[in-house]
Amino acid sequence: MSLAIRTHDLGKRYRLGGPAGGREYRTLRETLVRPWTWFRRERHPTLWALRHINLEVPAGQVLGLIGRNGAGKSTLLKILSRVTEPTEGYAELYGRVGSLLEVGTGFHPELTGRENIYLNGAILGMRRAEIERKFDAIVAFAGVEKFIDTPVKFYSSGMYLRLAFAVAAHLEPEILLVDEVLAVGDAEFQRKSLGKMGEVAASGRTVIFVSHNMSAILHLTQRAVVLDKGRIVFDGPTPDAVDFYLSAGVRRSGERVWTAEEVPPQAHPFRPHALRVRDPKGRVTDTFAAIHDITVEWEYSLAEPIRGLRVGIYLLTMRGEYVFTSFDTDDPAAYEAWSERPAGHYVSRARIPGRLLNEGRYVLAVNASTFGHRTYFHEENALSFLVDATGAVGFQWPERRLGVIRPLLEWRIERLDERPRPLREAA
Repeated sequence: MSLAIRTHDLGKRYRLGGPAGGREYRTLRETLVRPWTWFRRERHPTLWALRHINLEVPAGQVLGLIGRNGAGKSTLLKILSRVTEPTEGYAELYGRVGSLLEVGTGFHPELTGRENIYLNGAILGMRRAEIERKFDAIVAFAGVEKFIDTPVKFYSSGMYLRLAFAVAAHLEPEILLVDEVLAVGDAEFQRKSLGKMGEVAASGRTVIFVSHNMSAILHLTQRAVVLDKGRIVFDGPTPDAVDFYLSAGVRRSGERVWTAEEVPPQAHPFRPHALRVRDPKGRVTDTFAAIHDITVEWEYSLAEPIRGLRVGIYLLTMRGEYVFTSFDTDDPAAYEAWSERPAGHYVSRARIPGRLLNEGRYVLAVNASTFGHRTYFHEENALSFLVDATGAVGFQWPERRLGVIRPLLEWRIERLDERPRPLREAA
């Protein structure tokens, strides 16, 4: 297995505050007035944007790089692109490198779209013959045929970004570094961009792809690395990495308790106290067998009566896909009985039946509102819980079932070619 990228103990340190490079430029008067500064050494705090990054990327692999803002993703790509130098360690790259780090870098507003294609292509490392060969494809991909000879300063921001991405997307390096470029343009162009990146990924080239779009990461990459505070905290198959990243910071104890300081003033007179998930024995837990019911329990109080209140949950997958929404007054009888909820201390409970959810980790969001009027309280990612495959429908088959739900449907098997059995002849 040949390697395309190898990093060894890579690190990048930045200084916070003060002038770049550590030099402060003063006037002659300031220097003469403050002579003690001649020998004083300025000290500023530092930040390690990356630390101890050891990474190997085989040739032909598409690697996803995910993490929160400030995790060090863009810094790593800038080092690999030779835009900035590491403070410690080193990186080895085997092959021609192309970078899509900042879409539109190198465009000149006074030049036409045609002229900027040649200018930007040259900056990105494309030869003139290569640009000419791909020119029509670039223009068609960007959808700016009518405006190709118009200065780009008259383009809309969407047209400008589409053309810039189209130029960069037609690079043909052995190693491609991509930093959050699929968010440009409208929905149709984003689909085209995703398709283009899919072609690049399927062509056998090595790609490191940074994005906050988890669907794109899942679609394009086989392996993903999660960065947090400049360090690698997970490295493995993309689905596992995405689940690890999305579950970070989500409460897993099976209970979420709100303090008074965490409840915004606008929630009054509604006051959430706790959200819990319980197993069939009433225990608060964050892990359930697929065969068992799950009881969701939301405890709250009202300082004043509220008319038309509905208290409910949203169940989502760790990737943000909605499974269902449910409120405690969905039933017409409950809606009539609790048309006005008096002041007091309450708990609303719902039962998620066993043999419904597929294995995996799920997130509960909560909402207390009146239909079409006011939202008293809403919180995403209130807590999460895990559904284990133990006893799940079809557990006798070894492969992982696709889909969010895993219901036990009623099936009947009927043999159509079976002939009636003849009656036994009398002896």
